[in-house]
Amino acid sequence: MDKPLIQIWDSVGLGLIIEFPSGIMISNQTGGTSCLHPKIEGVYVPLANDYKEKNKEFLSPEIELTAYFQGSKYKGSGAIKGIDLEDAKEIHTIMATSGLHECIEIDLNRLKESHEAWIRIKIYDNPNNELISGFKEYPLNGILTWSNSD
Repeated sequence: MDKPLIQIWDSVGLGLIIEFPSGIMISNQTGGTSCLHPKIEGVYVPLANDYKEKNKEFLSPEIELTAYFQGSKYKGSGAIKGIDLEDAKEIHTIMATSGLHECIEIDLNRLKESHEAWIRIKIYDNPNNELISGFKEYPLNGILTWSNSD
């Protein structure tokens, strides 16, 4: 029997999918103009998204991540053949601006499995992280994901 599927491509902002035997498959539209639809079993958690009501401003690392993958290196092509160390460094820098680098690390052993809006990560236990806790074994495998730039 197929597992239930949640498609998150209408979500806005940065999120992560924790690989976890939840019985639920999660998919997002990724890979820039290639419009890939990878899926993985797990749990989806929105991350570091905010909204300033006063000036109607959306705040999220998604904005910088999208700009990076639309920029001169990939031009929206989605990096579908994988990302490299330069990309990992840039993503890490973007994550650091939101303090997410303390518990999330790009999985350097899985760069070829990563592409725009679908970045393989490791999630570490961190006492300052109140969003994710109580898992028995760390690091957790996961996916950093956001809205595709197609």
